[in-house]
Amino acid sequence: MRQSSTVARLLKRSPMKPAVIASAAVIALSSCSSGSAEIQPIPGSITYGGHVARLVKSPVGSAMPHEFDDEFGNFVQEVYIVQPDRTLKLVRRKVGQKPDR
Repeated sequence: MRQSSTVARLLKRSPMKPAVIASAAVIALSSCSSGSAEIQPIPGSITYGGHVARLVKSPVGSAMPHEFDDEFGNFVQEVYIVQPDRTLKLVRRKVGQKPDR
C-alpha cells in the first residue's frame, strides 16, 4: 500500500498526469507478448528443413497432431493446422515427458 500511495501523491501533484499514466501503461504493456511469433520447426517436425507437406484429403482448418522424440530424448507434441493451400502450419508445441499409456 505504501508504494501505491506514493504513486497516487505524485500523480496528484504532477501537472503531467496524462504523460505519467501513459508512460506507466507503456511500461506495463511492453512486457506482454502478442503471441503472433511463428513457431519454428525443429528436427523431427514435419516441416523441418523447409519441407512442404500437402494434405489433399484433410479439410481446410483441421488440426493434425504429431508426436516424436527430439534429438535430446524429450517427448515433443506438435499440432499443425491445414491451410487453404493444403500446406501445414505449425501452431503449437509442447515438450516434456512421455505420458504413461
